[in-house]
Amino acid sequence: MKSLIKVVALAAVLAAPVVSFAQSQAENGPVTREQVRNELKALESVGWRPNVVSPFYPGDYQAAQARLQARGDSGYGPAMGGTSQSGAASSYSAPVRMVR
Repeated sequence: MKSLIKVVALAAVLAAPVVSFAQSQAENGPVTREQVRNELKALESVGWRPNVVSPFYPGDYQAAQARLQARGDSGYGPAMGGTSQSGAASSYSAPVRMVR
């Protein structure tokens, strides 16, 4: 009985690091069909064809991803650029001209 307890304890100690490195789906989140379609469309827009059998498969896919990154379009929405202002609103108002 004591040896069984030792074996179970040893198995638990050895299994703990394996469990701690596992990725949980809650952190990464599930990928939706829409996200996959958007990524495929973006990759196709830079020349990658998923329906063509290529002897250079990992290389051409990675090259398409690099072109996509260089273009700055990941396929997950528009680039958000612009400016913002802070402070008080202007109190100026244009004069109103009344015409009779």
